[in-house]
Amino acid sequence: MTFSIVARSADGASWGVVVASRFLAAGAVVPGARAGVGAIATQSFANLRYVPDGLALLADGLPAQQVLDRLTAADGLRAQRQAGVVDRHGGAAAFTGDECISWAGSTTGPDHSAQGTCLAGPGVVDRMSQAFIASGGTTALARRLLAALVAGDDAGGDRRGRQSAGLLVVTEGGGYGGGSDVAVDLRVDDHVAPVGELGRLLGLHELHFGEPEDLRLLEGGTAAEVDALLRRLGHDGDQPLDDRLAAWAGWEDYEERLVPGSMDGLVLGKLREAAA
Repeated sequence: MTFSIVARSADGASWGVVVASRFLAAGAVVPGARAGVGAIATQSFANLRYVPDGLALLADGLPAQQVLDRLTAADGLRAQRQAGVVDRHGGAAAFTGDECISWAGSTTGPDHSAQGTCLAGPGVVDRMSQAFIASGGTTALARRLLAALVAGDDAGGDRRGRQSAGLLVVTEGGGYGGGSDVAVDLRVDDHVAPVGELGRLLGLHELHFGEPEDLRLLEGGTAAEVDALLRRLGHDGDQPLDDRLAAWAGWEDYEERLVPGSMDGLVLGKLREAAA
């Protein structure tokens, strides 16, 4: 009834899970991840203890396959469970119980495992795995996971239909202001096109919380333009330009993209739009 992929980034700095299902708020149930430890997805007739217990085993240093072996061995309903795990080293493993709704199965590869139940066919997980690999190791993990989910959805996904999707990525210090390890945590709980909507939300997340890019010094012509645009928007006091820019950016939720003394090209474009 669900398809997902668990993965580690090629540089070993991030772990994550992306999921879609014809099930309400699958993103609240399926994924779990911990920076420096690994990631896990629990689905089919999901055992929610697999997430905390599995992450604890991963934190103890057990490889992915041993984690699944321990989780399922202690579970009297394992025939109805499905799970995927990736460990801190990128080792991946999956388990599909004999009583999961067909088609049910998985495909594992470097740094990832794709799995699903009640799917249109094995092509769903195969396409997910292929898309993850093809996305390349230098692409952000959130984007690689989304590419895999789109591929699985295009291949038929959950044969009951579409309802929800979720994306979780963890990186040490990757959260807002560096205050947590949760770099991305997005959910579409009930939508006619949840995978597409998840992509839209990820785009907004990158816009507001992405790393600064196309930086230019806040001096000369750039400074003059920013000053004029800010004054047009009412930020025309005597404070330094950096302070007035920070006030506007904070109001618009672009503060994560600011670098003192510099101007992010994307934020400059948004400033131009706002002042037009």
